[in-house]
Amino acid sequence: PAPSGTSTTTATSSTVSSAATTPVAATTVAPPQVVLPVIERQGWGARTATADFESHVIERLTVHHTAVELLDDREAPARLRGHQRFHQDQGWPDIAYHFAIDRAGNVYEARPTSAPGDTFTNYDPAGHFLPVLEGDYDQQEPSEPQIESLVLLLAWAVAEFDVAPATVGGHRDYAATSCPGDQVYALIADGSIQRRVADRVESGGVELSFLRGDDALAIVDGIEA
Repeated sequence: PAPSGTSTTTATSSTVSSAATTPVAATTVAPPQVVLPVIERQGWGARTATADFESHVIERLTVHHTAVELLDDREAPARLRGHQRFHQDQGWPDIAYHFAIDRAGNVYEARPTSAPGDTFTNYDPAGHFLPVLEGDYDQQEPSEPQIESLVLLLAWAVAEFDVAPATVGGHRDYAATSCPGDQVYALIADGSIQRRVADRVESGGVELSFLRGDDALAIVDGIEA
């Protein structure tokens, strides 16, 4: 107890002052990730691979298009099944690409990213991450949902494979082809895609969420309806 006639204010003030000046540990809040849904292979009706795959290490990100106009997105899953049949009929083990994106922005799982793609053109696709846009982008303009899904997928790949956004290119950068079409390639040539990918990575990145089983089948049923 304080001596008679002595105020306790000083002690209380000292305690409050000490607490008030104690540093508070800073907390860092990670930027939020965007979740990109991906329809698994079985959801769109993919056949099994016909042979074992070789392996590769992804070093760059190379955009393609299918070069056939897509005017009705209800046809997208059937188109994928057709691409796969055609590619396997050529002797390839599977559809040539790692992911496909339709004009509504739906993303479809294709061959494993651990396997290099295949090509009819004169470049070696080993080391390339291969997303393909369903449609002919010499003849039609890509939709914004399609480009947004492409940006998110590329941003995921940048982090997943530790490659730079600057490695984003088009098929025509490596082979004698117009792929991925003038309308899409213009967004690569002027750096628009690369800037959007870099911004997304810096803003928290992307997580892929694979839709499997009944969920995937229901999504594809809805697309085809």
